[in-house]
Amino acid sequence: MEEPSKIVIKNLTKVFYKKESRVTALDRMTTTIKDGEFVCLVGPSGCGKTTLLRILAGLEKASTGSYQIVPSGKDRPLQSMVFQEKGVIPWLTVKENVAFGLKMRKLPKSIIQERTDYYLKKTGLNESASLYPKELSGGMKQRVSIARAFANDPEILLMDEPFAALDEQNKFILQEELLAIWTETKKTVLFITHSIDEALLLADRILLMSAQPGKIASEIQVHLPRPRTMEQVRADQGAAAAFMEIRKHLQDEVQASRE
Repeated sequence: MEEPSKIVIKNLTKVFYKKESRVTALDRMTTTIKDGEFVCLVGPSGCGKTTLLRILAGLEKASTGSYQIVPSGKDRPLQSMVFQEKGVIPWLTVKENVAFGLKMRKLPKSIIQERTDYYLKKTGLNESASLYPKELSGGMKQRVSIARAFANDPEILLMDEPFAALDEQNKFILQEELLAIWTETKKTVLFITHSIDEALLLADRILLMSAQPGKIASEIQVHLPRPRTMEQVRADQGAAAAFMEIRKHLQDEVQASRE
């Protein structure tokens, strides 16, 4: 049985106006993302990936077209967003950061405590619960952002290159932790990355975007069974072929944008 749609995007266009010029960031983008699907967006810089996430997060308004996040019928927020950096609130402790969304929803204290403690444990933040962001490494701050997003139990999770600024070791650890939590929650995730390896490791499906104005040029279904590791991704012939296809797409789009 096919999973129902969770995100439906139809002819979504976003135009930015500046003085006497206009820039079309997204051009009639249309796609559907299934409930529980992990989808990665890959495309050249400036193709509108972040703009799309900001529209879905309610931080930008589309110029034309429409999108819908289909609610599950429960009293849950539509989305949570994890940014590349600076996503934590500096004057709150780790625990207070993780609990922030739940408190804003005015949930019962027992539920806030239970969910906060659960995701502190799942992300390895137990021992750091009373620390402030200034006392944390970059990797630990991203753990806080991920724990807060999942604790808030949104309909969808939007992630804008959350691991891009981390060193390789921290990146691998957080990728594994993210996949472990996602496997348990089956949250619908839309994840921006410039790393082809990362997309092949995380995604059920990869959407390849064109250079500006951004639209979906093609998509790749990732057939590697889960759970999967980076070693398996790099050793798999099908993944290697997909890697080359994605890399060629990016090279072609960058070249086309310069002509």
